[in-house]
Amino acid sequence: MNQTFIKPITLGGVQFESNLIQAPLAGVSCAPFRDMIWQYGELAYCATEMVSAKTLLLAKPPKRYIYKSATEGPLCFQLSGTNPEELHRAVDIAILHGADLIDLNCGCPMPKVRHRGCGSRLLSDSSKLYQLVTTLRKATDKPLSIKIRVDGQSGDRFNADVIKAVNDGGADFIVVHGRHWTEDYETEVRYDEIAATVQASKIPVIGNGNVKNYASLQRLMETGCAGAMIGRGSTGKPWLFAELSANDKGLTFTPPSSIEIGKLFLLHIEKLIALENEPRALLQGRQFSKYYARAAGLGPEVYLQFYTVKSLEELRMLIDACFI
Repeated sequence: MNQTFIKPITLGGVQFESNLIQAPLAGVSCAPFRDMIWQYGELAYCATEMVSAKTLLLAKPPKRYIYKSATEGPLCFQLSGTNPEELHRAVDIAILHGADLIDLNCGCPMPKVRHRGCGSRLLSDSSKLYQLVTTLRKATDKPLSIKIRVDGQSGDRFNADVIKAVNDGGADFIVVHGRHWTEDYETEVRYDEIAATVQASKIPVIGNGNVKNYASLQRLMETGCAGAMIGRGSTGKPWLFAELSANDKGLTFTPPSSIEIGKLFLLHIEKLIALENEPRALLQGRQFSKYYARAAGLGPEVYLQFYTVKSLEELRMLIDACFI
């Protein structure tokens, strides 16, 4: 019998039916996107897009960061911050809004995030990271993860201290993205460093990076990680988790037709409109329109047309014309 990679997993004392996880994606991972993923299921949980602790502490945080729909499964709030007291209060607010897990982002490469000492900047300050992990541990007994990145060829050599700080601080598991924060998505995932993280950690390690089909899932899981977090691979392909699960069982998965993919795209936009408003939803939809189009076998000559759409009705007409 061929080896299988997808199985139940226990994280922080909570058992999940699958060891596949939907990653946080900036500007994408709000409730409408997560709803599309849960429509097909076959995963442990979805994550919110990264949200600053300061944002959650506002008198009225933006709805896209805190809204959890009634049809979602388990949800992880991914937090960003360096102030222990603010993070502790942010955890309380996240739980109030339905958080089932908490994650601290230590991987974001954006200059504006690093400038504040957050995201991947924390990888170079293991003592500060330890302080934040212990604070988060005191704030909740829900599963707690820390998302990091590998050292790569940067010469940083921070990860040994980072892994120790996360383990000693009381986190339940680590999520490691297999690229250094200076590397773009075209850089090959550093599977050897993911494997080294697995070996160095006493708590489970979830691998992250470049999973887009069953072959790439196999490659990641061969590092020995306990599960896989999938980011861009499921954008425009909310059925990816169900497809991977079927492949793992040796079953054939029939993906949606082009017409069905068009309907999924439209439903995604309609859910966004319900969450925010039509202009904002159409603007946000531009960044994932190409993924739905590519999943349907359509090229840039088609999906670039979606960048000019100015109304929901216009979008419907364009989808009807293109997704056939």
